[in-house]
Amino acid sequence: MINQASQPDTPASDERILLEQINSPSDLKDKSPEQLAEIAEQIRRMIIETVSHTGGHLSSNLGAVELTIALHVVFDFPHDRLLWDVGHQCYAHKILTGRAGRFDTLRQSGGISGYPAPAESDYDLFATGHAGTAISTASGLAWADKSAERKVVAVVGDASIANGVSFEAINNAGLLNRQFLVVLNDNSMAIDVTQGALAKLLDRMRLTQTYTDFKQRTEHALSKLPLGEEIADTLRHIKEGLRTTVHGEQLFESLGFRYFGPVDGHDINALLDIFRRVAKIPHPVILHVHTQKGRGCDYAVEDPCRFHSPAAHTVNNGVVEFPTTDRPMWTDVFSKTLIDRAKQDEKIVAITAAMPDGTGLAKFRDAIGDRYIDVGINESHAVAMAAGLAKAGMKPVVAIYSTFLQRAFDQIFEQVALQRLPVIFCIDRAGLVGTDGPTHHGLLDIACFRPFPGMVVMTPGDEAELVMAIDLALSMGRPCAIRYPRDIIPEPTDASQRTPFVPGKACVVREGTDGTFLAAGAMVEYALQAAEILAEKDGINAAVVSARFVKPLDEELIAELIATGKPVLTVEDHSIACGFGSAVMELAAKKSLDTSGVKLLGIGDHFVPHAGRAQQLAEAGLDATGLAETMRQRIAGHPAAVTEKF
Repeated sequence: MINQASQPDTPASDERILLEQINSPSDLKDKSPEQLAEIAEQIRRMIIETVSHTGGHLSSNLGAVELTIALHVVFDFPHDRLLWDVGHQCYAHKILTGRAGRFDTLRQSGGISGYPAPAESDYDLFATGHAGTAISTASGLAWADKSAERKVVAVVGDASIANGVSFEAINNAGLLNRQFLVVLNDNSMAIDVTQGALAKLLDRMRLTQTYTDFKQRTEHALSKLPLGEEIADTLRHIKEGLRTTVHGEQLFESLGFRYFGPVDGHDINALLDIFRRVAKIPHPVILHVHTQKGRGCDYAVEDPCRFHSPAAHTVNNGVVEFPTTDRPMWTDVFSKTLIDRAKQDEKIVAITAAMPDGTGLAKFRDAIGDRYIDVGINESHAVAMAAGLAKAGMKPVVAIYSTFLQRAFDQIFEQVALQRLPVIFCIDRAGLVGTDGPTHHGLLDIACFRPFPGMVVMTPGDEAELVMAIDLALSMGRPCAIRYPRDIIPEPTDASQRTPFVPGKACVVREGTDGTFLAAGAMVEYALQAAEILAEKDGINAAVVSARFVKPLDEELIAELIATGKPVLTVEDHSIACGFGSAVMELAAKKSLDTSGVKLLGIGDHFVPHAGRAQQLAEAGLDATGLAETMRQRIAGHPAAVTEKF
């Protein structure tokens, strides 16, 4: 619960007259700056009201409203090109591009996505959700669009621009001999406080007197800027005169970009003026815009980390309340266990990539700050750094969301697996994650880790198994991965607590004679529920096995189950391709087993749209009802197929 003095009231219908007149960005172009400022406030109210009901990215979107309006006034999207880095700051963009009437369906099944989505609108060029992509993609568009009449704009945050891919792109895009605008939306925050030397540089640029002086000189220079061939020479002379006084101009200009700013990202007049001017420059430009994360919402400004992506909540008399549960999340158990173990073992170091709250490492940071490392949005660096720590005798635990860990595949291969170094990967948000949609589902991590020689891949099924998995990983002296979802963690079963957690050994959590659910990780809970349904409604006695390990498999037990000829359903919250079920089938092929009784259940060959996690599991046939029906059909001799809506 968060107590705040003020919260914008829900707007009455007559307060939205201006916003309701905006059916497309062209409707903005004849509005006065005062009217645009009023539209900005109405957009903020709509975002605050909607996110309180649907959940979503609040702070980042509230900070980008004026910036978005100014871009749509000055440029002619979608004829011109607009790309959002990450994309979670695109709510105002969606509202202004014909989706205001559906904005209350944000992140809901069948509703609009919380990220750019080309299927929704021509104004969204790419479906995005990972940082560091926009400048690269925009540069490709710029190379292809030879006509200078078609402008290209990439909006990048201060955390995203520190990503290695962003700098690779800047290094190459500086060679473009045409208009190319990168808007650096600097709110001093990623999800948590922006990390790294570049963040400190941006702080100095914002906070020193040099910034104020440079801003005034830049604005004056731009007001005098001629057109045509003299632009480049004029800019060169201006910049040469300022080179000794500006912190960081040299960083971008040495890479071929003209640099302007910082400018106030909430001053509509200033934004309109400078966008109109830099749009005429026939060279790559970085415009540094300073914004406030959570702007217009007291509680989001005060705690932008918590309100980066809050769940649905209520606000009563300035008090923000979130739903509570009696059981902890998987992430909570991971965090508590790692803190306990780190207090006993000084070699344990925790690493995250700009996600301390989401991975649970914020609590580790508060408890053991000298062994906590946040590298910013640089997953590749996080893994390679962990390899160095492990080589030096430390026990690095890398906690990163499944979808973002994909970005470090090469470092997992070369720096960790090939060296056989004891780096522990704790893979949060594994499986279906719900309303964030296809860019955020963790459906590929088993496929990523399973091929690496010497890698151990664990899939604990409940609280006891997660704790034992962490302890085993810390003791093994080899690379390990532990995957778990964003969900409430099941209570330990008697069997899981009694059975030792041994590499390559599964755990029978429910005995049965008619068929077996061979479940990986979080799917054990649903398999147990399905077995209970079958017992109560059909008199079917189904066994449930927690695989515990995707690699190495419990070869002996799995071979015995398949050899019975009775139905064996492999169940995983992962892509069927290259997943746990595939590993089981490879084992069966190696042992020349008859697999006619085996059916693989997981996510098929498609991307899963945004919806609630429970709904996604149901539509994939992975909830208790779906699993029970598939087992029922298999026992009856029917090769049941899951009816998928995706």
